[in-house]
Amino acid sequence: MKTNWQARALSPNDLILKIKDNGTVFIHGAAAVPIDLVESLCSQTHLTNITTYHVHLGCETKLGTAACPYIQPISFFTGADLRPRIATGNCEYVPIFLSDIPNLFYSQQVHLNVALIQVSPPDEHGICSLGTSVDCARAAVDTADLILAEVNQQMPRTFGNSSIPLSKIDFFTCSDRPIIEHAPKKPTAVETRIGEIIADLVTDRSTLQMGIGAIPDAALAQLNNKQDLGVHTEMFSDQLVTLFESGAITNKYKSVHPGRIATSFVNGTKRVYDFVHNNPLVEFHSCDRTNDTSLIRKNNSVVAINSALQVDLSGQVCADSLGHSIYSGIGGQMDFIRAAALSVNGKAIIALPSTAAKGTVSRIVNSLSEGAGVVTTRGHVHWLVTEYGAVNLHGKSLRQRAEALISIAHPDFRAELTAQVNGLRHFTISAPLPAD
Repeated sequence: MKTNWQARALSPNDLILKIKDNGTVFIHGAAAVPIDLVESLCSQTHLTNITTYHVHLGCETKLGTAACPYIQPISFFTGADLRPRIATGNCEYVPIFLSDIPNLFYSQQVHLNVALIQVSPPDEHGICSLGTSVDCARAAVDTADLILAEVNQQMPRTFGNSSIPLSKIDFFTCSDRPIIEHAPKKPTAVETRIGEIIADLVTDRSTLQMGIGAIPDAALAQLNNKQDLGVHTEMFSDQLVTLFESGAITNKYKSVHPGRIATSFVNGTKRVYDFVHNNPLVEFHSCDRTNDTSLIRKNNSVVAINSALQVDLSGQVCADSLGHSIYSGIGGQMDFIRAAALSVNGKAIIALPSTAAKGTVSRIVNSLSEGAGVVTTRGHVHWLVTEYGAVNLHGKSLRQRAEALISIAHPDFRAELTAQVNGLRHFTISAPLPAD
């Protein structure tokens, strides 16, 4: 781009002054949060009745605190930043499939006055990139009345449906700061064992989807010996880069976006951001495409790897709350669980440690905790994995499911679970099965 576009830049505060009272504001999420703009939004004294919409925010903000009472955050997927604020009523949570969020904006069910986004610098054609997060940001920039952007010199330029002309951005500020990073944690022995069990379920030429968390990462770490894997996922982080560099990922046998990794956003460290920068082998698309069940299922051998907080003995999966306390969100779990189940030779996998609270609480329970939300229904569930094994619940009766799930529960809780089933259900099951 030959023109001196930087000369048009304003300060973050000047951009936020463009926002009017009673406005609805989208905030770019995950690693793409425009930090300076959000901080400026949270420091205003002239605004009243601002509603913000966003998915997981990758950094601490003042949204929903006493410091900015004029803002009402509405979260489609919650992170650590907003959990306590939802619990105290200072933020609202919307349970919704990730694939359904873009249509809220396109249909004008949620009309956005403003989109606050972070983009890469424009190229020689004047085109910026939404960078690390296209997800529902694509729909936001397509529909918002006003687009306010942070143009960050360090935002990766990504391929796919991530482009936005600088000319379409109404006002922008410039920055040169590192992208928000989240370093992966070293997996525990339990998580490593779960990853090994999942890896045994993955065959060569499978197309992978992995959710957020240590368990999907632990599974990826065990797949280096596989051949011709493909990737069609809503997100990925550093561990996928390692798997790609091992040669296991070729995307050769995918039917949708063959030869390319398809994703909606990335979150991790500079390693993954460098990997996607100017990389034509990685395509970023809106989450209504990456998570479209009718598209995903066209790939053979789709393996969806997702985690859970609690599972009851009928197969109901809670993944977004701890009782009444909102922990995360529905996200794309159901989109990919259903798609994997419909894919030829696909495997829909939910994985979780058998216990919580340092081994004092079983995650496999007779009944979900009061207030717990069902993300994957017992009609959709297929494979369940703990460190004690893997069971496929599809097509099994309630009695068979209870027996199967107790067999992969922690041995300390198997007798108790058996007694609860026999005392409360309309069938009886045999004594607890031994650990494998």
